[in-house]
Amino acid sequence: MTEDPVWSNIFKRNKVQEENIFSVLKRLPIFQDLSYKELKAIERILHRRTYKADEVIFKEYEPGVGMYIIESGKVNITLGKENKLLVLLSTGDFFGEMALILEGQRTASASATEPTKLLGFFQPDLFNLLETSPKTGNKILQRLAQMIAERLRLGTIENRQLKTRMNQMKSKLDELKDK
Repeated sequence: MTEDPVWSNIFKRNKVQEENIFSVLKRLPIFQDLSYKELKAIERILHRRTYKADEVIFKEYEPGVGMYIIESGKVNITLGKENKLLVLLSTGDFFGEMALILEGQRTASASATEPTKLLGFFQPDLFNLLETSPKTGNKILQRLAQMIAERLRLGTIENRQLKTRMNQMKSKLDELKDK
């Protein structure tokens, strides 16, 4: 019996996609403590989304429902009506993770800069995972808490540096006024 090239290609393509998703997942800090079996379970609940160049993924102030992982392509994260670029993300990066634990509005906008494939991991999926596999769900929540704590720590350091710089500039301004 000979192999049908059409069906063979379809199955090979699906296997390659699964391998790509798995390799992306195991590199992400949020999933780094998960076993092979746990990563495979996460892979099954992800939602694949495809965006064209310049297509909006979500807008600032829209309700957030989950995070996105960039399987391929690039995404701009922007702020405000003037679309001030905060960061350009690419394959393997993720964004929107705060929406996994907080119900609220997006704090920035996201748009594809080129054809982009995203993997969505949404809050209802995380909550379902916490019910069906609490150990796996808690590992994800712990990593998420660590990542948020680190961002808060870095933000505090940056805030201190900015305050110090502002006080230095005020002192120089006062000196100039006194002359």
